[in-house]
Amino acid sequence: MGISLLFLSFFVGFSSCARPPISSHGGFDRDSPLAFENPRLRNAYTALQAWKRAISSDPLNLTANWLGSNVCGYTGFYCAPAPDDRALITVAGIDLNHGDIAGNLPEELGLLTDLAVFHINTNSFCGAVPDKFRDLKILFELDLSNNRFAGEFPLVVLDLPSLKFLDLRFNEFEGTVPSELFDKDLDAIFINHNMLTGLLPGNFGNSPVSAMVLADNKFGGCVPSSLGNMAGLEEIILSNNGFRSCLPAGIGRLKNTTVFDVSFNEIRGPLPEEIGEMVSLEQLTVAHNMLSGGIPASLCRLPKLKKFILSDNVFTGEVPDCLKIGEIEDRGNCLPERPWQRSRDQCKPLFMSGPVDCTSFGCD
Repeated sequence: MGISLLFLSFFVGFSSCARPPISSHGGFDRDSPLAFENPRLRNAYTALQAWKRAISSDPLNLTANWLGSNVCGYTGFYCAPAPDDRALITVAGIDLNHGDIAGNLPEELGLLTDLAVFHINTNSFCGAVPDKFRDLKILFELDLSNNRFAGEFPLVVLDLPSLKFLDLRFNEFEGTVPSELFDKDLDAIFINHNMLTGLLPGNFGNSPVSAMVLADNKFGGCVPSSLGNMAGLEEIILSNNGFRSCLPAGIGRLKNTTVFDVSFNEIRGPLPEEIGEMVSLEQLTVAHNMLSGGIPASLCRLPKLKKFILSDNVFTGEVPDCLKIGEIEDRGNCLPERPWQRSRDQCKPLFMSGPVDCTSFGCD
């Protein structure tokens, strides 16, 4: 999965989530006799007409041709042979990304039982995720990012047995993340830039994902000690969450991780020596924390490390090998002989204080 995917961000407008009146964007089918190739396409028609009625704004006029029985010709919809009966053509995918559409998702979308891909990122959809989504038994990818969905974490996603890719970024979800999410057989979890709170559960490390982004929420507490159990993890971003603990030594077991970002938290203590065992690491970002002590020599000798951002901590020792890394940012520390460091008066108490007691945070 490309690194750039983790950092995409878009901004959306505002709209009402109230059920809109019938509008003029493309019109609606009224009492016209329609013929469908099979019952599944008839169900799709019912679902899409309900969705069209739930749309309050469509500035690009993407729904203008959502008329008639040829649902496979509707803009944003893709048809294919049904997995359980190749003789039947059915709606298999929806892609309305960057449509700037406002409205909500009706329960009738649960009629699209052959849907494998549902992508509506960068619109202004709001409200809740329909409970009837649990009928989408073969849904593989769900991308609701960059919208205005709100309320508690959508538990309905836990009932999708085929789901592998979950993207809820840049919405207004709040409350705790259910522990069941981390036992689910997913490949990617993107839930950054919401208003999620509460401590991450103890089974966090059970997740088999290759990519996880939880940045810019309000979890707090400890960086989960079970993080080191995620053997297949390639990229993880936990920045700006108010974590207050030491980094667990178990991160040394992340042999496949290439991107590791815990910046903008309140992480304390030293970098664990075991971090030098992350042999696939390419980008390490620990900036804007309260990390202290020296940099493990083994870290800066990692063969694939190309970028190391450690600025605005209170590190007091750096090994020469660190300066050989392609991109390194170390300002705002207490590193002798390095430019743009904290003042002597700021650093003196740190040199005189003892090591951080990592057990004091009450982490497992």
